[in-house]
Amino acid sequence: MLLLYILGIRLYNLIISIFALFNNKAKLFINGRKNLFQEIKNQVDSNQKHIWFHFASLGEFEQGRPVLEKLKAVYPEKKIVVTFFSPSGYEIRKNYALADVFYLPIDTAQNAKRFLNLINPEMAIFTKYEFWHFYFKELNTRKIPLYVISGIFRPSQAFFKWYGGFYRNILKSVTYFFVQNEESKILLNSIGLNNTVVSGDTRFDRVYENAQTPRSLPEIENFIGDSPVLVCGSTWPEDEKLLSILPEKYPEWKFIIAPHEIHQSHIENIEKQFPVGSMRFSVLASLLKAGNTPIANVQVLIIDNIGMLSSLYRYGKVAYIGGGFGAGIHNTLEAAAFGLPVIFGPKYDKFQEAKDLIVIGAAQNISSADELLNAFDSFLKNDQAANAAKKYVEDKKGATEIILHQIS
Repeated sequence: MLLLYILGIRLYNLIISIFALFNNKAKLFINGRKNLFQEIKNQVDSNQKHIWFHFASLGEFEQGRPVLEKLKAVYPEKKIVVTFFSPSGYEIRKNYALADVFYLPIDTAQNAKRFLNLINPEMAIFTKYEFWHFYFKELNTRKIPLYVISGIFRPSQAFFKWYGGFYRNILKSVTYFFVQNEESKILLNSIGLNNTVVSGDTRFDRVYENAQTPRSLPEIENFIGDSPVLVCGSTWPEDEKLLSILPEKYPEWKFIIAPHEIHQSHIENIEKQFPVGSMRFSVLASLLKAGNTPIANVQVLIIDNIGMLSSLYRYGKVAYIGGGFGAGIHNTLEAAAFGLPVIFGPKYDKFQEAKDLIVIGAAQNISSADELLNAFDSFLKNDQAANAAKKYVEDKKGATEIILHQIS
């Protein structure tokens, strides 16, 4: 199985290298790892101990961020190294002020030894998932504590199958698991891993903090005026096609669409879906900067940048969360933390918070245009949904303190 793992890693790297010839994200993945060890050597003092945080991508960074920032606040003298597997995390957070940030070198025995020699970690903290054989093995060999925070496990994963011995051995290198729910704890216990505690999900701490100190966006305030707003976060074409029916039916509302992908062709496709009364955020910002007043009948604002979404929800009355017609819905908690009831597509079964929000009446899933209209109408008439969403987040926060108590 180890040989298959090694071959799989090499094959993955080869495929990404081929895709890099015509795919920008794959190109960033490959180019970001060129001369990586020299870059780390130049920035990191190997004679000093570091706390190593690894995140798969941007979502996991935001999820683990409360633990990182709390550790830094309690121990300001500690040096922190952050690694990302995905370009979508690294490229956005590469200038993060509290840590030295790098791509994670590909998981090989040589890379693991070389990387750990350079960053000299006193502990390693992985958020939610990504279980790398050679990194975990090398940490274990060096007796460096390894923690998994906000972990979540399902019976369908290889760890819990008859053929999963190799993967179970990877987990044995973990010092402590901080999991989101009781099911995950029971699953780990079933394979002999009792070093677990149900701490909850640190995302609740992150979104709660964000809602307490929201960022003001003057351009958005200029756009919405006194109108009620539907914020559509991380949308895909299937979502946008459904959403296009709303502006005509609700002329008194404003609509903010923050797509998951902001490449030119996607933005142009959104503009085609909303041919009347739409404007890109970049155009709005330029007009305001030049002292011009945007056209009064603009009803739909298309966000053509990354990093603004979590601040947009403060201006909403209702939220639509994209991804439910594809691999799965995106982050519903950012909207719920601001007291927004949420609407999303049918693929939400892997997201416990989405199920919970439905149960308490703070969310609805939809599969068609008619269902979207019904869900939207119902939230316009339901004053309790907003309070239920906000209370749900407030009641679930606290995982960070549980984790810090154990590891510090």
